Amino acid sequence: MRTGGKPLRLGASVLAGLALAASPSLARAQVTLLTVVELAQRNSSAVQLAEADVEKASARLEESHDVFIPSVSFGSGLPAFPEVGFTGALPTLYDATIQSMAFSMPMIRYAQAARAGLTAAELSLKDAREQVTLDASRAYIELDTVDRELEAARQQEADARRLVAIEQQRTEAGVDPMLVLLQAQLTAAQLKLNRQHLETRAATLSKQLAGLTGLPAGSITLDHASIPAIPDIAADDPPRATPGLDSARMLAHSKAVAARGDRERRWMPEFSFGVLYDRNTTVLNNINDYYRSYLPANNFSSGFNIDLPIFNAGYRARARESAADALRAKIEAEQAQDQNNAQIAELTAELRELGTQAEIARLKARIAGEQLKSVQSQLQLGAGSGSSAQPQLSPTDEQKALINEQQKYEDALDAQLKLNEARLNLLRALGHMQDWLNELHGK
Repeated sequence: MRTGGKPLRLGASVLAGLALAASPSLARAQVTLLTVVELAQRNSSAVQLAEADVEKASARLEESHDVFIPSVSFGSGLPAFPEVGFTGALPTLYDATIQSMAFSMPMIRYAQAARAGLTAAELSLKDAREQVTLDASRAYIELDTVDRELEAARQQEADARRLVAIEQQRTEAGVDPMLVLLQAQLTAAQLKLNRQHLETRAATLSKQLAGLTGLPAGSITLDHASIPAIPDIAADDPPRATPGLDSARMLAHSKAVAARGDRERRWMPEFSFGVLYDRNTTVLNNINDYYRSYLPANNFSSGFNIDLPIFNAGYRARARESAADALRAKIEAEQAQDQNNAQIAELTAELRELGTQAEIARLKARIAGEQLKSVQSQLQLGAGSGSSAQPQLSPTDEQKALINEQQKYEDALDAQLKLNEARLNLLRALGHMQDWLNELHGK
């Protein structure tokens, strides 16, 4: 029973997401990251276009094979009015034709090119799905981080309001100068702006997730527990084939084979086979007056046809065009590989720096927490007496320590978010997105 539980939970979550999409009036529902990824892949226009390309490539492959399959056609030529005199054409009641390509090396090349094109389209589809997975994951993780930052920012704003109120009283009592009050008000205004910025960012990300998944805007409640740890990866890890690069290389191969077929078509012969049956008629015509013997009713012929090109300017121009397309596709595949290598190097360097920045931010957050505990302890116990006594702290110091702690917590969240995004991008560049999907399915 345990082996089927996870797929059942996945199916239930996806059905819940589809129900939300079908009923915009439903209340907000908690949606896991895996469900968002699944819905984004279903709803993505890029994935749908890639699926259409696969269908087109499959049809092109079938078409390249169909030239060797005999085609059967049937026709009729009944006269509308009685014919008079010699018309130059036999009066056919009906005819049946069977014809097919018997052998053609260029056509075989085209079939090979079509098969490679289908493989390229399938790899492109996989690449599109991985890109959607990356986009949906980044948006979901960022929104989750922004939501937690927003919670801290609101707490900061509340602490800032208390700080302003305390300084207002101290200024009116003549304890602190007006400058201290103005600085507290400035801090409160800056925190208010930061909270508004986070709210705007959260709304934007919420709409982005709605666009990715097709769910109504504002209907998604995030599930933080559904976000797994991002696999730690470095550039020296064994690289895997990325579907995007493999698709580009396979497309270049397809065009090279097609160009070879166009080149061979200029001089290689083609063999075709045909069968023809005619049913002639002497009704509504006087065709027998013009022949020594009566026109036979049944006529049958068959044979092979050999087409040997001697000179064809169109074939020559087509060969030049396809050779240029093949060269362009090859260069584009090489450029894509170079760009991916450069991105890996850049992300690797960036990942080291972001890892250090995240560690620094976490340490600062811990230090701010310890400073807050120290301030609160001094306020409770007093400054002490004697030469070693600390300066007397005021309630404003506690509010400042609270604000500082929340700020360092937000900084740590933001640094971790940048680190996570860089890790996801490096996973994509190294072809390890399947590791991330496995982590999602393991949640």
